[in-house]
Amino acid sequence: MDRIFRAIWKRRSLNCGQMNSVRLENQMTRTFRIVPAIVLAAALLGGAAEAQTIKIGVNEPLTGAFAASGTYVVNGAKIAADEINAKGGILGKKLELVIEDNKSNPTEAAAVAEKLITSDKVPVLMGAWGSSLTLAVMPKLMEYETPMVVETSSSGKITTTGNPYIFRISPPSAIEAAAFKGIVDKLELKKVDFLVINNDWGRGTAEDFSKMMKEKGITVGAVETMDQGAQDMSAQLSKLKGTDSETIIVTTAVDQLTLIFKQAAALGLKKRIITTGGSQNPDQIIAQAGAAANGTMHLTTFLPWFPDKTPNPEATNYFIAEWKKRGFDFAGCTESFRGYDGIRTAAAAIEKAGKAEPAAIKAALWDIKIKGLNGDIVFRKSGPEGKESGQSQPNVYLIEITDGKIDMKTL
Repeated sequence: MDRIFRAIWKRRSLNCGQMNSVRLENQMTRTFRIVPAIVLAAALLGGAAEAQTIKIGVNEPLTGAFAASGTYVVNGAKIAADEINAKGGILGKKLELVIEDNKSNPTEAAAVAEKLITSDKVPVLMGAWGSSLTLAVMPKLMEYETPMVVETSSSGKITTTGNPYIFRISPPSAIEAAAFKGIVDKLELKKVDFLVINNDWGRGTAEDFSKMMKEKGITVGAVETMDQGAQDMSAQLSKLKGTDSETIIVTTAVDQLTLIFKQAAALGLKKRIITTGGSQNPDQIIAQAGAAANGTMHLTTFLPWFPDKTPNPEATNYFIAEWKKRGFDFAGCTESFRGYDGIRTAAAAIEKAGKAEPAAIKAALWDIKIKGLNGDIVFRKSGPEGKESGQSQPNVYLIEITDGKIDMKTL
């Protein structure tokens, strides 16, 4: 009886084990069916996400004192991105601009750069319009080893302090001064005063132009500064009116220039005024300052009024036509072309690198050569050995406003 009971129990145990084994086998089969499906789906989704776009970070002032200029630059950048995408993109992928507002504030510009690099994972940036904004961004480029195309900033410190992640397509104030050197004799300059924005851009311009003037035997007189948000410059202009100089060199953004010309006219200031920096938007000045702008001269780096006199007439005509087609004010062309050329420069480097990785793009920037709207974009080394920045050598032009129209002067 005891043997019979044990036999029955053993048989039940074997049956239960077989049933459990079957259940386990079925469960494992279902699991293995599910896992490859999940892995495959993830791979497909990951591959699709990777293939969608190549990003370029855009760090520009869209609010604050430099908002007008920054917006022009961004709109020019969008034209370049659309043109590139219409031709098939970069490396078979669409170009995506990740645009952030640095609010015309250096602290914000640095934070924006960090966000673009660490959160948006951009492999290259363009920015940041003003010299103080770009200088604030530069330590972040070093920290994260990410290159940036500088489209506007002119402070000499940007390319001479040893940051190998900087590649500038705009002329530093020293290049502007060198270009202007050839015409000072024709203008019969004898004594010059300065009125400049109180930041790295303005102070750097006064320093570089003063050095050139002294080399030419021209006396440098007063140097007056103004805050970037200032609306009333009549105190500075009154001081300059009372000096014995015949010329005033002015450096600031277009909105402040318009106010300066109006206030100078109201004070009866008759001295010649020459502006620097290439960010003047002469058409906007004519529209807003009216007759007060007559007789003023401006150093600029683009000639949208004379496309056939530009280094790349075909590209210039295309850009201007596209700008007008989008309903933008023609006055913005002297700023917006910077964004257009800046994005084309970064895109050319990505294409040359063959991959959207910061180190490869940085290396490729040294090897590119493209026709910009204001001359060939080719980077030469600038700064301490082993830590050189890249500096292109754009053209510089002198124009004059006469009877509400723009004339070109010969440098």
